[in-house]
Amino acid sequence: MSARRSIADLSADLADRAESFCRQYFSEGRKQGNYWQVGDTSGEKGQSLVVRLQAQGGRKAGSWTDFATGEYGDLIDLLQQRLGSATLKETLREARAFLGETPCPAVPREPGSAERPDAASSKRITRACKLFAAGKPVLGTLAASYLQGRDIARFGPALRYHPRVFLGPGADDPDLPQRAPALLAKITDNRGQITGCARFYLDPSTGSLAEIESPKRILGKLHGHAIRFWSGSPRSDLIVGEGLETTLSVGTALPEFDLASCLTATHLGLFIPSSGVKRIWIARDKDEAGRNASSRLRNQLETLGIACGDLVPTMGDFNDDLRAFGSDALRRSLLEAMKAQGLEIKDG
Repeated sequence: MSARRSIADLSADLADRAESFCRQYFSEGRKQGNYWQVGDTSGEKGQSLVVRLQAQGGRKAGSWTDFATGEYGDLIDLLQQRLGSATLKETLREARAFLGETPCPAVPREPGSAERPDAASSKRITRACKLFAAGKPVLGTLAASYLQGRDIARFGPALRYHPRVFLGPGADDPDLPQRAPALLAKITDNRGQITGCARFYLDPSTGSLAEIESPKRILGKLHGHAIRFWSGSPRSDLIVGEGLETTLSVGTALPEFDLASCLTATHLGLFIPSSGVKRIWIARDKDEAGRNASSRLRNQLETLGIACGDLVPTMGDFNDDLRAFGSDALRRSLLEAMKAQGLEIKDG
């Protein structure tokens, strides 16, 4: 193979090996018919980005579209975004290596340089900002109906609704994107900058979560960050919870508290508090993952000199408690737990 092959030649050769290309550079994706589905150009899990594996109906193999952002191109374009390459030369060198023209290490699952994660993360965050900006306030929408159906009455500007968020190619016609209504939740850092957007896909016929694989998905960066809800007056106490519904259930019972939802037990344990927080209440689920996450976060807070307390539900999680016992009973239970751990609140 000539070292002076044109970009078009390289692109065509990559397209001939599109499935092998996807398996190497986008191993978190999966094959679906004549397509490879993955979350985005950084290779995260998901279905927003689709690569055509074989030529079909006059459409070329190797062409791709990210339906969440509108980006598209050939496999050279996709490889450049996957690598976060500073120059086209680096991308072409990697393409030739994949095709067996020159020796070059394969792209590692964990990026090997500081440049790659920064570039990939920046693109995901940009997509998340665009998606959240396209949403509208939740009141009066299917998203509000979903939360109210779970007895949640705490909302805020961190939540929006979009009636048609990309989900994946339709089963009957893989060339047509399938979209679904979704509750959007803004993930921010301690400065208030958006780092990601959580999507909760909804079933318009039931008002519940859509019955699909992974109805809750994250676009962007969550590590250390959270979805935040403010009480309206500055507080030195913060309630940090796992899932969005769990955290908002606590917030429904305790509207005077600021909230931060980390979405998963893993990320609860990785939460990074802001400098103004003096005490954190960890609202975890009643399972082993919740206990482990609470212990990890508590250890971190102790090294920072931040006091903390545990809030543990009676049932599996606090939304279970809210729906079973009501907001007044949940409030009393939470205040009693806080009082037992040294917090006095005048209730009434």
